[in-house]
Amino acid sequence: MAADPLVSPVLSKSAPPGETRSGAPLADALRAARWSRELTPAQFERVCAETTAREVAAGGYAARRGEPVEAWLGVIEGLLKINADSASGKSVTFAGIPTGGWLGEGSLLKNEARRYDVVALRDSRVAFMPRATFEWLLDTSIGFNRFLLGQLNERLGQFIAMVESDRLLDIDARVARCLAALYNPLLYPGTSRQLLISQEEVGYLSGASRQRVNQALQVLEREQLLKVEYGGITILDVDGLRRFRA
Repeated sequence: MAADPLVSPVLSKSAPPGETRSGAPLADALRAARWSRELTPAQFERVCAETTAREVAAGGYAARRGEPVEAWLGVIEGLLKINADSASGKSVTFAGIPTGGWLGEGSLLKNEARRYDVVALRDSRVAFMPRATFEWLLDTSIGFNRFLLGQLNERLGQFIAMVESDRLLDIDARVARCLAALYNPLLYPGTSRQLLISQEEVGYLSGASRQRVNQALQVLEREQLLKVEYGGITILDVDGLRRFRA
């Protein structure tokens, strides 16, 4: 069996409060979010003052199923998965959320207990916008509301595509779709073509073993859709990954 050439990056120790691991202020990460472009300077200032950041170690929970939903979550750095486990031990991953992605708006709008776990696949830094701040933006910003409509629509499309992939496609195609899903320009605008992700992480997101992911990546590399490198994958053709064996 070929060795896994992809290595999950090890992130540095916790940064000081209000900063990312790179030393940049939390405000810079919030300013980079698409939704923040819709805010007035006063609105953005309040969001910065009320939003906090938290370090979540690999395997740790950013949010737990069954808990009250008290915040909107954003990935400042790292990779999260939206996951649910059944009483019998079966597990399903609904989506991977890379750096720049935000999640949990549907649960906030429905005002119900969270129906899924949010788990860090690697050491991550997560922003938490309090429910009160989120609801205040809904009441005061038309642009923020328009952003959320687009976000919810894209998320629905993502989940429909996931069901289709799971029921109709083989594992090679599922891995291709899993990687392509990380390049949704509306949900995850900051994803680089050089994707730092391990085969184990791809397996969690696509529902396949690391060994089977290894085989699928070799197939996709031969099709010149990506290039497997030490420490990550370079995506060569996102549209090709979306169309692979469609």
